[in-house]
Amino acid sequence: MRGRLFILIGLIVLLVVIVFVFVLGNPLQPPPPQVTTEGGTQVVQVEPGAPTATPQPYADVVIAVQTLPRGYRFPLTVEEILAQDPPAVVESRWPINEEFPEVLTFAISDLEQLAGKIARTDILRGQPILDNMLVDNLTELAEIGSDLAAVIPTGLVGVAVPMDRLTSVAYGVQDGDHVDVLISLLFVDVDEAFQSISPNTITLFSITEEGIAFSETFQGRPDVTSLGPAIIGPSERQRPRLVTQRAIQDALVVHVGTFPPDGRFLGVPPTPTPVPEEAEETQQGTPPPPPTPVPRPDIITLAVTPQDAVVLTWVVEARLPLTFAVRATNDTSRLNTTAVTLDYIMSTFRIDLPGKRTFTIEPAIRSIRQLIIADEIGFGDQAEAGGGGG
Repeated sequence: MRGRLFILIGLIVLLVVIVFVFVLGNPLQPPPPQVTTEGGTQVVQVEPGAPTATPQPYADVVIAVQTLPRGYRFPLTVEEILAQDPPAVVESRWPINEEFPEVLTFAISDLEQLAGKIARTDILRGQPILDNMLVDNLTELAEIGSDLAAVIPTGLVGVAVPMDRLTSVAYGVQDGDHVDVLISLLFVDVDEAFQSISPNTITLFSITEEGIAFSETFQGRPDVTSLGPAIIGPSERQRPRLVTQRAIQDALVVHVGTFPPDGRFLGVPPTPTPVPEEAEETQQGTPPPPPTPVPRPDIITLAVTPQDAVVLTWVVEARLPLTFAVRATNDTSRLNTTAVTLDYIMSTFRIDLPGKRTFTIEPAIRSIRQLIIADEIGFGDQAEAGGGGG
């Protein structure tokens, strides 16, 4: 009887606990998060076990709504800045992330900080304005260096190399393009000790009672033939062997042509050609003379890695011809190429060496069409030899 009483009391206690938990709620569970808005306080429903979201930090910044060129001067007051039509800048909020941490420290947060300032460099549309992009006067603007140093990407260096109509893709290369650099080399055999072009000059001598007797000097190599010992000499000067290969990939074209004396070339409009005063008088009479042609550029500045800069300097010092191959926009691929020689041409394109025949055609074919370049690069007396490639 007493055991049944204890069981009945236990069931009653268990029933009370269940009612307390489901009706009054779990007192050990924290209350749901709440968010205060303009309409009042709202309860945010969070699923059990779901991770708590980290709030996104923002910074108050001033953003350029149009591209502002280097040297742009902001109005002297906030009212004048707001009255600009179209507007140049706008106050906004910018998310802080690892890709642009400078916003949190260096960003301009209100328009008062822009009043009377001058753009130190080009400020792109949609870009937050940082305090290191601004200067107070033109004197500080002149002390920041050239536009060339301002546009070269970090980790690269600028190198100037020669160019002409052929090597520049018919002057199609423009500022901002990306190019590959091809080089060509001519190889000849040299004596390892003298480092002079083969064959060596040979002078025979003999020792007699009167002294040492020297023979006439001649070029060639000693050899033994069916007719006996002989000196075999060349019929012409040694023909150099041509090799062409791509040396540098994806170089940035910073500028085509010579820089202005002050180094400022970004955002500078071209100087208009003045119209002569006599032009109006010649409308009814003799036509005006044709305009003087503008000389084409003969130099180009590339942004390359420091090692590629050494390569380009060596190529220029060695007087090797350079050719620029323009890349497609947004093409950043890296592909290996095979050096091209006469053997590569014959093997790749299945060119067989013509056999000797007992007949031929008349007149004799002794030359073919050649590419004539006005500014042909010579290699000393090699240019006079006119030898072919190997």
